[in-house]
Amino acid sequence: MKPNDNNRSRFFSQNVLYVVLTGIGSIPIFLFMLAVVKSVGFPEDEATTLAFTLVVIAGVYIGRFIARIWAFRLEKIRPRLFVSLSLLATGLLAWLFFYAEFPLRDRFALAILLFGLPLFAVSIIAGILIKLARAVAQKQIAEAKSMAAHSASELQLLQSQISPHFLFNTLNNMYGLSITQHEKIPQLLLKLSDLLRYSVYEANKQFVPLADEMAYINNYIEFEKMRIGDRLSLSTDFEDFTSGSAKVAPMMLIVFIENAFKHSRDTTDEKIYIHISAKSWSNRILFSVVNSYRPEERKKDEGSSGLGLENVKKRLELLYPMDHHLVIEDSENTYKVMLQIKMK
Repeated sequence: MKPNDNNRSRFFSQNVLYVVLTGIGSIPIFLFMLAVVKSVGFPEDEATTLAFTLVVIAGVYIGRFIARIWAFRLEKIRPRLFVSLSLLATGLLAWLFFYAEFPLRDRFALAILLFGLPLFAVSIIAGILIKLARAVAQKQIAEAKSMAAHSASELQLLQSQISPHFLFNTLNNMYGLSITQHEKIPQLLLKLSDLLRYSVYEANKQFVPLADEMAYINNYIEFEKMRIGDRLSLSTDFEDFTSGSAKVAPMMLIVFIENAFKHSRDTTDEKIYIHISAKSWSNRILFSVVNSYRPEERKKDEGSSGLGLENVKKRLELLYPMDHHLVIEDSENTYKVMLQIKMK
């Protein structure tokens, strides 16, 4: 079937639907108008009722047409427009009820005018309000879909940066080690292959089991312990997450651990101190990293650092918009990160 045939078929089906809905909706309108006409005392009840019913239906469709033009021309439909139209409709309805109490029974033409025109105006306003409300709802849905698509695209881009960032930092550090302590390189390469396997195959997932993420973190810590040696003074306090079913965004926590090792290792201190904690409380993960560092020495490397931290902040905003709390404290000799995120 050609595209033009599809458009004609869709247009025809929509028109048929409007006709059917109009026919169904006209029945209660006709019955309501019949009761109103009898109470007001218009002659020829059925003919007058039919005329008023057609006036109401025509007014609604005219209002929809006007609203379509407004929605096309206005960049933003403001709430005060809805309020103004609603107040106007309320005033006209009040007039109709007032007129129903005090009708002009001896002057038919004037009575029709005083009742029919406000009724027609109310119908137009009702059509405008219905169409504008639908246009606003459709616009909000479209914007929500656009934001979701943008967020998904941004998240995919951020996750695609994780593995190259990790690989760059690791290879850069291993280069220096290959000159001074080349005998450690074979073992480190084996560890590195395990780390890269996880970062390549798991980092593209939105959430992974927390137990797998903690296993990766432990693997990374072992890698750093082999690399740094006796200079490292490390303490960890990890809860056993192997029995639970909690999930977390992949490689979310490791960024803070990477930074802790990097910034403490780059100092000239004889000993570097790192403490890492990961526990659960209620339905939240409580994670913290404390490491020694020198602010003046860190400033030298500011041009090549910060990508991982900015990446993880953006990922937290996208994946845990209302379910995370990140605090970073920077004192004279200590750098501390505290993160709370809700378990998935």
